[in-house]
Amino acid sequence: MAPKWRELADKLAEQIRGGDYAPGKQLPHIRELVEAGEGSKSTVHAAYKALEAEGLVTSSRGHGTVVRQQVPLKRLGIARYDKAKWRDGDEVAFIADRVASGRTYRRNEQTQTVSLVEASPAVSAAHGLPAGAEVYARARLVKEGEQPTHTLTSYYRPEHVEGTRIVDPTPGPAGRGGGFRVLYEAGYEIDHMKERIFARGATSDESKLLQLPPGEAVVELHRTTYTADGTVVEFAIGVHAASRFAWEYEFQVPDSATNKEDS
Repeated sequence: MAPKWRELADKLAEQIRGGDYAPGKQLPHIRELVEAGEGSKSTVHAAYKALEAEGLVTSSRGHGTVVRQQVPLKRLGIARYDKAKWRDGDEVAFIADRVASGRTYRRNEQTQTVSLVEASPAVSAAHGLPAGAEVYARARLVKEGEQPTHTLTSYYRPEHVEGTRIVDPTPGPAGRGGGFRVLYEAGYEIDHMKERIFARGATSDESKLLQLPPGEAVVELHRTTYTADGTVVEFAIGVHAASRFAWEYEFQVPDSATNKEDS
């Protein structure tokens, strides 16, 4: 016979999957379930911890126990950087993901801080700068509603962005079209990118900032952005909650043999 906490966890899980508790909805406080006869305080607490471990809810101080979004956001690949989105419109990358996922968004769901910092070895190497050179760090925290989804910190050479909207810490993208539009208007049109992604365990600070359930991994992204002549105009490091994104790529399949024959 299953323990009482397991029975309660299974009952709540069925209600969550059945839509009785929608994503973002807070589950009853522990005392409410105790008063309703669902078990002791320790029983309800154990049931909630089980739901958290199974990825159905998140628990945090001040927010209680909240049902997680079960359908992850699409994190588009090439399509999220389509120039028509940001050059001709106002669909910056994180908004492109929301639109493709059929989800709502507010521009101020991206907050940021901007500071002049000493470049780390990785940033120096990406930009081809000497060790210890100063760069602008534009650090963003992106949320969906009240739930954080990822962080992204972009590093720029001062001569590329000094005096532009990129170094304005106002919440939301850097004006219409975001940072890529700013670079474009400054004469640095982006041409190609290199992205590297890998999964790893979250640090304690990342778990707290992203409100991760126990044991959840993160996906780290390194993005290097170039102009047509090979100038690096941005190097970015992102940390994404692993379960909150589905990474989606669509591209033309290359045929290197054909290219050799043409030459």
